[in-house]
Amino acid sequence: MPSQQTDHLIQLIQSMTKAEKRSFRLFVNRDNKPNDKLFMQLFDYIDSTKTYKENDLLKKLPQIKKVQLSNIKANLMKQILANLRHLHKQDFSDVSIREMLDYAKILQSKGMTKASLDMLEKAKKIAEVNQETLLMYHILDEERKIETQYITGSSSIKAIEINDQSSKILSKVTVHNKLSNLSLMLYGMYLKYGYVKDKKDFEQVKDYFYSNLPDIKPHKLGFYERIYYYQSFVWYYHMTQDFVNYYKYSQKWVDSYRAFPQLIKEDPMLYFKGLHNALNALYMANKTEKFLTNYASYVEYEINFFDHMSESQLYQYKLFKYIHLLNKIFLTGDYDNGVKEVAEIAEILKSGKHHWDVNREMVFYYKLACVYFGADDFKTALDYLNKINNSPIGGLREDIQCFARILSLISHYELGNDFLVSYQIKSVYRFLIKMEDLQAVQKEILGFIRRTPLMTKKDLKAEFIKLRAKLLKFQNDPYERRPFLYLDIISWLDSKIENKRIQDTIKEKVIKPI
Repeated sequence: MPSQQTDHLIQLIQSMTKAEKRSFRLFVNRDNKPNDKLFMQLFDYIDSTKTYKENDLLKKLPQIKKVQLSNIKANLMKQILANLRHLHKQDFSDVSIREMLDYAKILQSKGMTKASLDMLEKAKKIAEVNQETLLMYHILDEERKIETQYITGSSSIKAIEINDQSSKILSKVTVHNKLSNLSLMLYGMYLKYGYVKDKKDFEQVKDYFYSNLPDIKPHKLGFYERIYYYQSFVWYYHMTQDFVNYYKYSQKWVDSYRAFPQLIKEDPMLYFKGLHNALNALYMANKTEKFLTNYASYVEYEINFFDHMSESQLYQYKLFKYIHLLNKIFLTGDYDNGVKEVAEIAEILKSGKHHWDVNREMVFYYKLACVYFGADDFKTALDYLNKINNSPIGGLREDIQCFARILSLISHYELGNDFLVSYQIKSVYRFLIKMEDLQAVQKEILGFIRRTPLMTKKDLKAEFIKLRAKLLKFQNDPYERRPFLYLDIISWLDSKIENKRIQDTIKEKVIKPI
């Protein structure tokens, strides 16, 4: 089995574009001795083979000895990264700034103090334009070292200037640290637990949020501090299911970028995530018309900026595009057409080349299952649900894991698998209790499914009507409405009562909301 070092090297080479590979070869051959470079032969082997096999490599390249291989891999990784850094430094302001800091240090080591300070001044201007607060402090620290060690002719004036600037920057760095940590911790809580389940959950999240939120006005913050400030509110209102404020702060996040358009190019992924959350808030609030308008604008971004996006940026963009393609299907109820539209998502997930984390994969599997469920293809829905139910990863998106099991039961019920339903319902019950996720809505659904094998067809419709009436009472309850965010159980019940397809029921509601 390839080591982690080998995996990373293979992944890096596979991610390179043709232009990057061509540039790397020119970079390596700049001293006109290509035949002496064993790491280049390793590069050509990995680039040309579909499956990396170390024994095959050693046979094809006998000049590479097994004892050398680890060092050759490390050298190849270093050479590729050095070339990519040089090739893309203009795309990332922080990379250019760090390079200038390195140059300033080298100039200073050569006794060229004035040239070093000039280089730091250039770096400072780039940092100011691109809101690089942390790097700005680093630049000031380098200036301070020079001023304390060498007579520059402006020491007293410069000392006051550096003192004032560094105090302001350090204050910003402190706020930056608090807000970025708060945003990260809230996002981590959401990934683990999902939405708040009850008043106790809500109070815990609320106490944590407000006790860690700095008392500061957003208009006084730097760009990235403001983004982290808005992000924190986004995660808080998302977890607590306040979708009006979730949308409000997501839009503030997006508007902050639009006020500094040059930073969209600098950090498009964070901009995409803001757009994604704004769309998600509209979806959660069931604002179909506004969602469709914003989704169309998001799709246009790819048309206008496709050539300017790196591979990783493109995959991140497509991640959110696909999430909201699925959400569009749920809002409009067009499941038959939706099955055709999601084929590309299924292929990308199957290929494993998407660079998406396990959390994203789990969400996609659940949403794809919901699309096939809505199209009455319960077998395919179960295929995707089983990818979640059989996942060895615990402690991640426990909410999705719980609802995947409930939807599995309903799918088996639709397929007439009464034996499997009666067999699995106990294990689902135990799972939900273990996750401390057994709410009133879930109890009603599980109780209904448990009783169905004993019912006659004549009794079923009356039972569907009873269940619907019970669940409607919970639909607007702040702690019991969570299941309705994952599965439109009311539309499913309406379809059973009216003997219609679920997608026809949802389409009618889109035209004439209940």
